[in-house]
Amino acid sequence: MSTKVTSNSSGEPAREPAAPVAAPAAAPAPAAATTSDRMSRESVTVIVTLLVATFVVILNETIMNVALQRLMVDLRVDAPTVQWLSTGFMLTMAVVIPTTGFILQRLSTRSVFLLAMGLFAGGTALAAAAPGYGILLLARIIQAGGTAIMLPLLMTTILTLVPLARRGAVMGNVSIAISVAPAMGPTVSGFILQHFSWRFMFIFVLPIALAALAIGAKFLTNVGETEKSRLDFLSVVLTVPAFGGLVYGLSQIGGGHGGSSGPSTLAVVALVLGVAGLAAFTFRQLRLQKSEAPLLDLRAFNFRMFTVSVLLMVVSMVALFGAVILLPLYLQEIRGLQSLETGLALLPGGLAMGLLGPVIGRLFDKVGPLPLTVTGSSLMVLTLWQFSMLDAGTPVWWIVTLHVGLSFGLALLFTPAFTTGLNPLPPHLYSHGSAIMSTLQQVAGAAGTALLVSIFAVVSAGSGLVAGMNAAFLTATVIAVAAVVLSSMMRKTAGAEGAPAAH
Repeated sequence: MSTKVTSNSSGEPAREPAAPVAAPAAAPAPAAATTSDRMSRESVTVIVTLLVATFVVILNETIMNVALQRLMVDLRVDAPTVQWLSTGFMLTMAVVIPTTGFILQRLSTRSVFLLAMGLFAGGTALAAAAPGYGILLLARIIQAGGTAIMLPLLMTTILTLVPLARRGAVMGNVSIAISVAPAMGPTVSGFILQHFSWRFMFIFVLPIALAALAIGAKFLTNVGETEKSRLDFLSVVLTVPAFGGLVYGLSQIGGGHGGSSGPSTLAVVALVLGVAGLAAFTFRQLRLQKSEAPLLDLRAFNFRMFTVSVLLMVVSMVALFGAVILLPLYLQEIRGLQSLETGLALLPGGLAMGLLGPVIGRLFDKVGPLPLTVTGSSLMVLTLWQFSMLDAGTPVWWIVTLHVGLSFGLALLFTPAFTTGLNPLPPHLYSHGSAIMSTLQQVAGAAGTALLVSIFAVVSAGSGLVAGMNAAFLTATVIAVAAVVLSSMMRKTAGAEGAPAAH
């Protein structure tokens, strides 16, 4: 099937790829809708099932954050050891996500979903019954394997099933999963740890995961057609040092190794291996594009709006992790709040970000990305600047208000950036574009955490905790200015030739 791409409103020139890759046909089922902007009941069922599954895997990813202290005592391990429950999860995600572009083209939608949720549910059950630390770590790695597949699967399915005129609204619903779940995670785990054993964090998640798996097994239909492409094992091997090395090195710096003594030798070695591995991985994918299907097709970057959107997402992730990492540090270390109180203070912002997503998505469908992203990035800069002036006596209600404002600004950025970036891609690049975005979010989150926590540690060592917090947030403010520039470059994109009109 031809992969010819025509000019579109994002400014890409007409061209033929050097080595055409067979594009999957538009999904033949679910049944077609009666109009070009309506979706069939089967399509809605597929997307809702994937949304519920994505919600539960992201909720699980965040409930561990406030539990590590308790696990150190219960499992009788030290801090560096228990930290691997989070680090191992993150490393598995970083290595698996780049392979999802191939997985989503090679296997059917139903097979990928059952694989992802089967791994996640199995890992959750194993974690709930884990007799000790080693089995719990193994369970977290199994969970991460399933989690890594879900968001690219959801994004690719939306691009395949949803007509262009409604993509913004549907993408807005995705923010409920990716924003509300992380906001609920610390609150849920804080409540559970106050009243129950740590095992109940997994017992709480397990029935939801099993229900999503059962619903998907019964109702989920296949979307699109599979490709018999060959897996390049060298590319798979290179993902380990490339993305694993980068994320591990950055997370070690961000996890507290940054301080006045500088990053650890292990973190520096991991970063060097990560950079070298990433260069080798990129070179390998560019070579494969000339003759056969790459593991991760980088031709998505030929589309200008995809590149701009990815850069905007990367910058925004730094701001998001400023809130996710720095605010809990401020509330607990400077203000003395407990884990549950901290979770409750940050809950309104996360809920606002998620619940506003569908409204912003519908606005995007009407007005395009430019007014939304410029407003959102400006609001992000303003709130981060206000955070840089916090002191030990700032009222908690004002902190909650600023966090809601930051969350609103990020909501105005994420849905338009996702949709604008993925819209112009031809169908055979849907899964690769989703995988690229998800991969770079992981790397950007780790980089943002490393940078901001290191600045906090260095300044705090000489000038106190409040000064360190102010310096970190001021750095995030300066970085966020780049988001304003990138936002001003956003333009509404048309769908590529061969993209489905409706299902």
